[in-house]
Amino acid sequence: LIEQGLQKNANLQNAALTVQMYETMLKAAKLAFLPAVSLGGTTPMGTIATLYTDPSVTTKSYSIPVSASWTLDLFGNILSQKRSTQMKLLGMKDYQMAVRAQVVSGIANAYYTLLMLDEQLRIVTEMSQMAKETWDIMQLQYNLGRMRSTSVQSAEAAYLSTQTQANDMRRQIRATENALSLLIGQQGQQIPRSTLAQQSLPAEFSTGVGVALLKNRPDVHNAEMSLAACFHDVQTARSQFYPNITVGASAAFTNSNGTFNPGKWLTTLFGSLTQPIFARGALIANLKVTKLQYEQAFNTWQNAILSAGNEVSNALVNYNSYDANAKIEAQRIQVLQKNVDDTRQLYTSSGSSYLEVLTAQTQLLSAQINKVTDDFYKMQAVVSLYTALGGGGK
Repeated sequence: LIEQGLQKNANLQNAALTVQMYETMLKAAKLAFLPAVSLGGTTPMGTIATLYTDPSVTTKSYSIPVSASWTLDLFGNILSQKRSTQMKLLGMKDYQMAVRAQVVSGIANAYYTLLMLDEQLRIVTEMSQMAKETWDIMQLQYNLGRMRSTSVQSAEAAYLSTQTQANDMRRQIRATENALSLLIGQQGQQIPRSTLAQQSLPAEFSTGVGVALLKNRPDVHNAEMSLAACFHDVQTARSQFYPNITVGASAAFTNSNGTFNPGKWLTTLFGSLTQPIFARGALIANLKVTKLQYEQAFNTWQNAILSAGNEVSNALVNYNSYDANAKIEAQRIQVLQKNVDDTRQLYTSSGSSYLEVLTAQTQLLSAQINKVTDDFYKMQAVVSLYTALGGGGK
């Protein structure tokens, strides 16, 4: 299911396309160091002129110009833009990895949710059969005049309650299958799966392993790359205050309005220097904005590191806590199962009331459901730890 999701998930495909867009932008930024070459220009490449006073006199002229210009990056303007684009590309690759981790964890959580619901449905179905047997016994006792009608009604209500729980779980199973189908890029359908009991989890986790692996988290690295990109944006904004120097050359094969026949090559070398003096405050405002954006990126990067550590810690704590609860619930189920058997046996021998039977069954059902829920939360904690540690790294 995970392999299918990595191939067909729409969000992951869009993230890959975004990375390709930034790769194209980086190629364009690298080409900015090369000269710009053009053929032709704003003037016509050929003209035919006739004198108004003497129509028999016709002047033919042609010119095929070629020009090239090159901006000298003496103050790092183009270099800073290229480096900023490089950092953004690395950040988008981190975003792609983050989406990948979300897809994997989403599929795993949905799959484990199905296993939990299957097990809960099995428990409720078994409890429903037990409640039906209790109801039948009470109905028989009522027919023999040994029990009041209110007791039979309570037993019937308990049986109907398990039926509604089972129907609700079937609805949740179908909704979860549809959600999982969407994650793996297919139409809603039944998902083949194993059982909750067949899943294996680590016995324990070391509480100190998480911090050492935070470097694998794509969101932390993405925040770092965003900080680096903002730094280069500040350098780009500073370079706007310096002169812009451009050198170039042009050549044209022309007859120069009939002066040369046949035509000859005419070449020209040129250079220009543009120094901004007053740009109505735009350059200063741009520099201030980029500095503020850099400060924001630093705060985001710092917070990403702290959040990553907290998520790892929470996942470890949750796993250990739910594991302990599951073990306690397992012991509680053994006690309640014996209690149900004893109360049913006592009831048939008129040594116990119907209320004790219903209470014992209800407590057993609650403990079994809680045990399955704790097992699911353990699996969910492992998935959360996978995401918190970077989704398996790069």
